[in-house]
Amino acid sequence: MPVRLLPETTANRIAAGEVVERPAAVAKELVENALDAGATRIAVALEGGGIERILVEDDGAGMGPADLELSVERHATSKLPEEAMLFRIASLGFRGEALPSIGAVSRLLLTSRRRDGDAHSLAVEGGRKGPVLPAAGAPGTRVEMQDLFYAVPARRKFLKTARSEAEAAVEAVRRLALAWPEVAFRMTVDGREVLSLPGQRREARIHALLGADFAAAALPVAGEGAGATLSGLLAQPAYTRATGTEQHLVVNRRPVRDPVLRTALRVATRDLIAAGRHPVAALFLDLPPEAVDVNVHPMKTELRFREEAAVRGLMISALRRALATGAGEAVPTPGLTQYRPAAGGARGAWPGWRPR
Repeated sequence: MPVRLLPETTANRIAAGEVVERPAAVAKELVENALDAGATRIAVALEGGGIERILVEDDGAGMGPADLELSVERHATSKLPEEAMLFRIASLGFRGEALPSIGAVSRLLLTSRRRDGDAHSLAVEGGRKGPVLPAAGAPGTRVEMQDLFYAVPARRKFLKTARSEAEAAVEAVRRLALAWPEVAFRMTVDGREVLSLPGQRREARIHALLGADFAAAALPVAGEGAGATLSGLLAQPAYTRATGTEQHLVVNRRPVRDPVLRTALRVATRDLIAAGRHPVAALFLDLPPEAVDVNVHPMKTELRFREEAAVRGLMISALRRALATGAGEAVPTPGLTQYRPAAGGARGAWPGWRPR
């Protein structure tokens, strides 16, 4: 069979598979775009597990008609002012693939307005882009996705139940909310509120999302070295989980599941935790953007550190110091154990959802 070029629509749908794995990936990408746009309030709504509909609204910078039209083109971005910054990524996303990828496999409607301009909208359906039209809307951006994978029904068959997909999407937003405590988040699933978080301090956000039991068992973690700073909270050895789902690792405001960091957490705690149990932590690592490569994984959840050994050593030593300080007694964390969530705190209204 001779070699041939694929039609652009087909190529785009194949490329979309790297970015749009399931509804949770769509929610994550759209919320990250809102955060990169400087939003202070983000609202997310899911219907049918996010398969039928995902709506993300923000009060960020918004786009004018020209930017709106370009935003759904492949490799178009406002996050790389120059090519040299490819190795110094300071935003959550940069490849300019999220919107065109989502639009290639669903029905997408974008409405955006700058504070000093008028609102415009643009529809994309199965990769086919419509014209930019005048619209009504508040400053910021509103992105509505419907019928995920309608254009590639074979992919849709591999999705889980609506409930499972919704739970994964809630978890993705929850992790971003933990990384950006100053931003207010509201999320509903089929009309039921599952997250309601005001902009708040990091300690209050951790308490709201991980619960009072974690707050009572938390030990402060602090460390610095090799140009990196580590902070956050680690639960005492008696407070563990059967899985590692409550290990929250944030690097430069980006939630990650990086194997280097997870291994460091396991090594630091393995002598104090029973076999088969996992530590609970909310850890925040900050280092220069050029010291970490975020482009080694399509979903950017795994990283490559320029000085991997130094980062691993920093984590292990800081965690062991925290455990040594708290050995044998609960160590109150100022501003955390005394905190009481306000009426707008997180709510486990989604059936079965609760801080674990």
